[in-house]
Amino acid sequence: MKNKNDPLFTSPVKRLTRAERRQQLLETALLIVREEDLDNLTLGRLAERAGISKPVVYDHFPTRSALLIELYKWIDTERVRTFAEMMSRTHNNAQETSQVLASTYIHCAADKTGEFHIIGAALAGSEEKAVVFQALLDNCVAMFVSVLTPHVDMAPTVLQKICVGLVGAGEALSVAITRGNMQHDEAVEAFATLINGIVQPGVR
Repeated sequence: MKNKNDPLFTSPVKRLTRAERRQQLLETALLIVREEDLDNLTLGRLAERAGISKPVVYDHFPTRSALLIELYKWIDTERVRTFAEMMSRTHNNAQETSQVLASTYIHCAADKTGEFHIIGAALAGSEEKAVVFQALLDNCVAMFVSVLTPHVDMAPTVLQKICVGLVGAGEALSVAITRGNMQHDEAVEAFATLINGIVQPGVR
């Protein structure tokens, strides 16, 4: 029996499940975008960087567009998860809720060192990206409605339409931060002002 301290001894390599492999590939793809360049993110480069064969990558992402779509969705899923966790805490009143909502959303939307917007730009014009992006926005709108409902006095259908506009404004402000056109604190203050315009201080 080999001694585990023997340099010739090698531990068996754990075989990743399909879900684990897919997650590894997405994380590696994000590193390529972050450390190299989006143009370097090819299926071949991903296989090389992940230390696996190309057919394994193709099994998960048949095309580069499919990879970009899944990477785009994954980054946003992480944004939404962080947003939901931060907003799950109890807030004392409408004004505090507005401030926290503005701060949390801007933080989550802009705190991706630009990868979300870079990948989104690469997908611009594609039908797949339009469908995915609309689904992501719909999720955000639903969360805004849920957070603000206790603090407004208006019909649900009206609030839903207003939240569509708020989410659009939040996205625009986060892009402005990414492009260096606005400071983070300025964006939060502007967004909080917009949200404060619909909340009712007396509504709990």
